[in-house]
Amino acid sequence: MQKEKIPVENVLILVDDLALPLGKIRLRSKGGDAGHNGLKSIHQILCTSEYSRLRFGIGDDFPRGRQVEHVLGKWSLEEEEMINSKLEKCFDIIKSFATIGIELTMTKFNKG
Repeated sequence: MQKEKIPVENVLILVDDLALPLGKIRLRSKGGDAGHNGLKSIHQILCTSEYSRLRFGIGDDFPRGRQVEHVLGKWSLEEEEMINSKLEKCFDIIKSFATIGIELTMTKFNKG
């Protein structure tokens, strides 16, 4: 960002999120890290939480202590099909963010 002189308002962070049900998508213009280590790290580097983020839910349906296997494991065919359909929506959100910005994109996609 520094090298290319990209302002934080032109940055969209994408993360997987255990705190959201599988396939749930959340787009926000700012906010806390909600316990997400990746967002904590980004906050520390940028020294702000005023950056847009797209969170993709991967659910928390795993036994205690098996988080890594869940995150890096394989999806069932049913899960994979649902995830692929949600990824199409994510691609549309990313394109929209790049062309019309966060506020209009949130208006367009954050419908229930």
